[in-house]
Amino acid sequence: MAFLKRLGYYLVGLSIGIVILTFLLKKKTSETGTSFCYFPNCRVLKELRSKPISYSDSIADLLEEGIIDSTDIGSFLQQGSVVFSKSDTRSSPCTTYVIEHVLKGKDASIKTINCDSGVQISQISYSEN
Repeated sequence: MAFLKRLGYYLVGLSIGIVILTFLLKKKTSETGTSFCYFPNCRVLKELRSKPISYSDSIADLLEEGIIDSTDIGSFLQQGSVVFSKSDTRSSPCTTYVIEHVLKGKDASIKTINCDSGVQISQISYSEN
């Protein structure tokens, strides 16, 4: 019976500690704007957003024509899904990532070149559905 009593105290203390820790971490993330990215997709997108972005000539032409705008590119880097099977993550000095996202009702993907100095958006393509 003593074991069950100790187990009960342990579980009560553990649950109170988890609740307090949850409130503290939620408060910290809302005040400082930090986010915790543990999954590979989230980590790659966060790294790409943290660097200066440049555009290839074809993407710059699309931006000038108004076919896409910088918020469309931003939505790829916020809500996109990195396709690691189509990406070249082991190349040096720059890695290449393919990011898929639904853009204006169509499935689209962009190809990014991630270097130490910045990120270049090199290509955008739409798939027909």
